[in-house]
Order: sequence, then structure tokens, then C-alpha cells
Amino acid sequence: MYKLNAIEGGVCAAEGFFADGIHIGLKKEGAKDLAFIYSEKPCVIASVFTTNKMTAAPIRHFRAQGEFEGNFVLINSKNANAMTGRAGIDDIDEVLNALKIKFPQIQNPVMSSTGVIGVRLPKAKIIEGALGFDLTRREGINASEAIMTTDTFAKRIAYEVALENGQSFRIGAMAKGAGMINPAMATMLCFITTDAAVDKASMQAILDECVHTTFNAASVDGDTSTNDTVLVMANGESGVFDAAAFKEVLERVMLFLAKEMVRDGEGATKLVTYKVTGAINPKEAEIAAKALSNSLLVKTALFGQDPNWGRIASTVGASGIMCDEAFLSIWFDDVCVYKKGELLFDEKLEPLAASVMQKSAFTIHCDIGLQDGEFTAYGCDLGHEYVKINADYRT
Repeated sequence: MYKLNAIEGGVCAAEGFFADGIHIGLKKEGAKDLAFIYSEKPCVIASVFTTNKMTAAPIRHFRAQGEFEGNFVLINSKNANAMTGRAGIDDIDEVLNALKIKFPQIQNPVMSSTGVIGVRLPKAKIIEGALGFDLTRREGINASEAIMTTDTFAKRIAYEVALENGQSFRIGAMAKGAGMINPAMATMLCFITTDAAVDKASMQAILDECVHTTFNAASVDGDTSTNDTVLVMANGESGVFDAAAFKEVLERVMLFLAKEMVRDGEGATKLVTYKVTGAINPKEAEIAAKALSNSLLVKTALFGQDPNWGRIASTVGASGIMCDEAFLSIWFDDVCVYKKGELLFDEKLEPLAASVMQKSAFTIHCDIGLQDGEFTAYGCDLGHEYVKINADYRT
């Protein structure tokens, strides 16, 4: 048995990790825009990246290194270093080589970027700022703020896992994401640190399993970015590992951050859980749940607080899964608006459903009524502010 205890510290919570975020002039008005994560010991690293074929330079640079252990991540905001060709790779090398000269304790550093696509990195600013890092600082809050783009709040979390034998390990994380979020990895960056003594193969397998029901189940706008990244760094400092405990705490960390991204969706006012049950298999449930989380008609109805259950039913039908109106049931939280072909929506029920939609978070549950396949996805509404943010994002 084991116990999960929430703690402070974010990516600095695990033993042997350091982080900070500073302002170097990429953002306006003194906002932090450059961050690092550093481990005293080399780390095994597990990773998941975007499914977008136009992969950004930092991801291509990481993959080109092959199997390696490293102890340093440099993260900049405001510039994605995507669609920059070979020059984008060379820019990363130049930045990281300058860091290795200044800080010889850095081993196999990697870089991660987020921001505008199609613009070369401002290398001079990044190098000048990075050379001023203090690698002894544990300022996880600063780091989580520095990686933000259109986010309205920083996203971080940490746990200590207490095992039955009295030993423990820690895990901490930070993430950014508010737009270009789609269930295929999205414009999100997530960095997870742990002092668990986990091997790379085990950690990669657990990460791959957890991402399916967390980040890949989240949608803000249905767009998939060029830079999506999840990195898990394990330095083994605790000397402790328990596979079941590690999987549970990693999934909890990732699900929390996925929901926070959706909650902070650009212009969003609601976090909506789409629970699909009764499909002929889990894959069909997943298809329907993600169709609901991506539907523009559903999202706009959510923004207007209109319990238009017909859009829910139509989206399920259009998703291509096996379904029939005679078996379908739909709930807004505990308010059933349609049950196996029976029209329940009347002047008495509508205000109850509408009151659910006034909440900042609620669940839409669709029971397909056929077998036992189920999946849960997460989405938000779509309103005026989303258009405003993205209409002039580059300028």
C-alpha cells in the first residue's frame, strides 16, 4: 500500500532538482519568459511529442540525440522555433553550446519552445539571459510562469508518495497550455520531475499509458500544435520505486494539468467532462467523447448556457460510432434530458438543465446503451474572447 500526499514545490519538489524563470525581453512589461530545469544527477528521460507532421526544431533536435541521459532543460516562450528548417536546429546547438561552456555540470541539455511559428530564435537574448542563470535556485513558481503564453495562470503540482515500508519518493510538474489544445497532444508543454529510481523503459511505458486518458483526452479548440511536449525526468535520488504507485501518481499529476489547461482555455468559462458509456467498445466511446469535446456547435451552446441536447445527440451520431436513438440517454450532471427515445425536455426540465450549464464545471454523460465501452474526455466552451485572442496573436 502507499499514500499520495500533495506538497508544494512543483518541479523543484523532487530531491536534487532546481528551476527558475527570468525575464530576458521576449515578453513585455518584465514578464518572465525563459526558464530552466536542472538536476544534480543525470536523468533518464521519457517523452511524448506532438502528432503534427510539421514538428518544431526542439523536438527534432531532441530526437536526433537518440538514447541519452541528461540533466538540463531550457524553455523559452514567445517563439516556437517551428518551420525554421535546419537553421532552427543550428540555433538550438548554438544556445546550448554556450550554456555548456558556462556551466560544465550540464550534461546533454535539451531545449523546448512555445510561441509564434515561423520566426528564428532570438539567440542573442536567450544566450545572454541563460548565462545569468543561478543553477542553485529552487523557484518552481518562476519557472511555471516563464513558460506561459496565453495562459491566464501558471499550472503546477507536486506529490510525495509514502510507501508502506516507510520509504518515499516525490514527483513534481509544471505545464503550459490554453489554446491549440486537441486530443492528439496539443500546444502544451509539460515537464515532470521525479526522484523515483525508475528505469527508462518502465517510465516510458507508464507515460504512454497515462497520456491516453489525460492530455490526449483534452480539447480546447481542436487544433494540434507543432511543439507539444511531455518530458519526464527521473534522477533516482530517492533510491525507491513502486510501479503501481508511480503509475497512479503520474496519471493524477497529468490529469490535473490536463484539466487545468482546459479550464484555462482561451476565453473559456467552463470545464466540461464528456463521459461516454455503453458503446460497443472503448475505442468507439473515445471517438464519441472526443467528437463532443471538439464540436463547435456544442462549444458555442455551452458558452450560451443553452441546454441544447439535440446538438449532443447529433454529434454522437455524426461521430460514426454504432448508435441508435432508441438506446441513447443524455444527462447534464444528474438531469436526464433524453432517455432511450423518450423526450423528457419540457418547460419544467429545461430550467434544471440550464442551471447545470451555469456552473463553471459539470459533466455531460451520454449512455449509448449498447455494450460496456466507455471513455471520458475534457473540453470547454468557445466564446468571443477566443476569437479576440487568436485574431491578433502574432501582432
